[in-house]
Amino acid sequence: MSLVWVVLLILFVVIVLSVIATYNRLITLRNRIDNAWAQISVQLKRRYDLIPNLVETVKGYAAHEKEVFEKVTKARTQAIQAGNIKEQASAENMLTQTLKSLFAVAEAYPELKANQNFMMLQEELAGTESKIAYARQFYNDTVMRFHTLIQSFPSNVVASIFGFKERDYFEIEETSRESVEVKF
Repeated sequence: MSLVWVVLLILFVVIVLSVIATYNRLITLRNRIDNAWAQISVQLKRRYDLIPNLVETVKGYAAHEKEVFEKVTKARTQAIQAGNIKEQASAENMLTQTLKSLFAVAEAYPELKANQNFMMLQEELAGTESKIAYARQFYNDTVMRFHTLIQSFPSNVVASIFGFKERDYFEIEETSRESVEVKF
């Protein structure tokens, strides 16, 4: 075997190993994105489960605030039914805004603010909001690493061959950047 064939064989092996390593990194990042999205979904589900209890608690003190309760319920339903990441982000923004309205109503009722059930729901919701924010950040960081890999040379060649596509970021609207007010 001539030296040229040995060099070509070594070069071929290096290229194959490089493609395999790049493919595996792409798969790892894609799986992390799916996992991060699943973590967001878990926290959003917890948030959706807390909201009816919160609404019922506030209803007991502010029964005439029917419009606010309907908006919160409608926003929760839309968030649960969102089909993709962009729809989910939009629905979550609307839900955050309606929760702000609900807490604004609650501020007008001092007895409600002292209610143990309401205080517990507030704490759980605040904890859930923090977990959602962390999960969103992890998701977006992973999407950014994935995008960097599929856009960088030579990994973009491997990504193109195997059909890896960019994913949507979980973005919030400018008006929703304020956190939900949950302290009383």
